[in-house]
Amino acid sequence: MEVAIVSGLSGAGRSTAAKCLEDLGWFVVDNLPAELIQTMVDLGARSRGAVTRIAVVVDVRSRAFTEDLAMVIRDLDSAGYRPRVLFLEADDASLIRRYEANRRQHPLQGAGRISDGLAAERALLGPLRDEADVVIDTTSTSVHDLRRRIETDFTAAPRSSTLTVVSFGFKYGLPLDADLVIDMRFLPNPFWIPELRELTGLDPAVSDYVLTQEGATEFLDRWLELFQLTGGGYQREGKRYLTVAVGCTGGKHRSVATAEEIGRRLRAGQQSAAVGEASDIRVSHRDLGRE
Repeated sequence: MEVAIVSGLSGAGRSTAAKCLEDLGWFVVDNLPAELIQTMVDLGARSRGAVTRIAVVVDVRSRAFTEDLAMVIRDLDSAGYRPRVLFLEADDASLIRRYEANRRQHPLQGAGRISDGLAAERALLGPLRDEADVVIDTTSTSVHDLRRRIETDFTAAPRSSTLTVVSFGFKYGLPLDADLVIDMRFLPNPFWIPELRELTGLDPAVSDYVLTQEGATEFLDRWLELFQLTGGGYQREGKRYLTVAVGCTGGKHRSVATAEEIGRRLRAGQQSAAVGEASDIRVSHRDLGRE
């Protein structure tokens, strides 16, 4: 029996995620009170194979949301049903635009503004977000991209862990789903080299320039040693989805080359405690092509 808990900020895409999971063959239940989740999973387990995947969508409309849900997740884990928690979020500006476009009121807004409801919801959902296996920021994500992401993470039975190394540009903001952040702006910027300016970190000329700078190799060596400690701790704590964000100014040269190198090194050392034997290691470039 596979169990997924779908939650997140109101307006961030929970309904889309639920429909996608349903299309993938999951039995989806929306707004089920937290105290009934265990009962639903037990019924599914006794269905003799009729139900093998259950996804429960929960939000702040559920009473005693935080305490009850945390206890239910612990109980499911103890019973052998390690639930995967999918958390959806977006920045306030995007969520407010979505509410205004649909002329809806935030469930925690009360007599205040939408922004007041969002602030209250973020505070309430903070502990759940910290424990989530998959965090998806839908601020700049289309419906189709969201569906593809969910299909990737929930189509097949999960591997022991998934590690994503994503490059980004600081001038476009930090990736909200980052667990660890690496700042590569201490290296010379290839942007100021005329023959490298129009290339990217995927090009060998840029990669060689970045990785042969003084301190680059030593930095990566030390960071990977540190990751052996932190990554191993994440593994022991059962966190199966980890995002390492690598940043430079624009997300075009230094961060891209470094993210690719980190991905290469991690794949080469997949037997390490930090990565795990069956880890799925992915490298993506969030801001490549934006400038």
